[in-house]
Amino acid sequence: MSRTWGMIGLAALVLPLAALAAGEDKLPGIPAEYKTNGFAIGCQAYTFNRFSAFEAIEKTAQAGGKVIEFYPGQKLSKDEPTLMVDHNASPEVIAKLKDKLAKHNIKAVNYGVVGVPKDEAGARKVFEFAKGMGMRAITTESTEAIDTLEKMAREYNIGVAFHNHPRQANNPNYKVWDPKYIAGLVKDRDARLGACADTGHWARSGLDPVEGLQTLKGRVISTHLKDLNKKGGDAHDVPFGTGVCNIKGCLDELRAQGFQGNISIEYEHNWDNSVPDVTRCIDFVREYRR
Repeated sequence: MSRTWGMIGLAALVLPLAALAAGEDKLPGIPAEYKTNGFAIGCQAYTFNRFSAFEAIEKTAQAGGKVIEFYPGQKLSKDEPTLMVDHNASPEVIAKLKDKLAKHNIKAVNYGVVGVPKDEAGARKVFEFAKGMGMRAITTESTEAIDTLEKMAREYNIGVAFHNHPRQANNPNYKVWDPKYIAGLVKDRDARLGACADTGHWARSGLDPVEGLQTLKGRVISTHLKDLNKKGGDAHDVPFGTGVCNIKGCLDELRAQGFQGNISIEYEHNWDNSVPDVTRCIDFVREYRR
């Protein structure tokens, strides 16, 4: 072998190893068939928490969504209300859930917000469920388990998205409301660790959602995209583009970052009849132009 070819061969080996060490973007992409205007947009099933998971799938499809994020504890269906959707679900429940998704051409992409323990055996149950469902990431606020989460993320090639609820004035130990805290938490960690950016809860905390996304550039695994009627803790969801969260600006920033994750609409208003509002949100993304 010539010296030149030897150097080329060495470079071909070193570059992938360098990327591996850096944890560069290895998460599986979401197929184009599940995207609308370049975004994988659908619902967080919690939007339909007064209904079953089967009904959440149906309502997501009715609104025009193509992906869904499940949360732990939702009943499977009206016909089998004692069966729950969570990481303790039996293979039979998982098979029924996957069949229902396939029937409506909806892809399960995330699971959460779910607590994940430090112990590997407990954490593994969450990741096995996500893997079995073909999901891209889990959504959690279990920052104390970050070492275990990082190990599982690498092993399963599944993202870990740290979610934010609003700032808690009487609980200074609750820090995930702050995108700067999340950015610092995942700094120098595997690239599969990042944020589930909840724009509505940022607004409730007095933060600018676009600035939050900018703070987390390169670490936004998924989003709970919300628009609110006003800032503050007593605000409620409104259709995209009609509130204070600058949804167009958020979409501009996500597109500029090359965001490849999912946008979950977690609509926490008009609980019994939110499909029309959710449809307007999805239509906003469909019609969005930079």
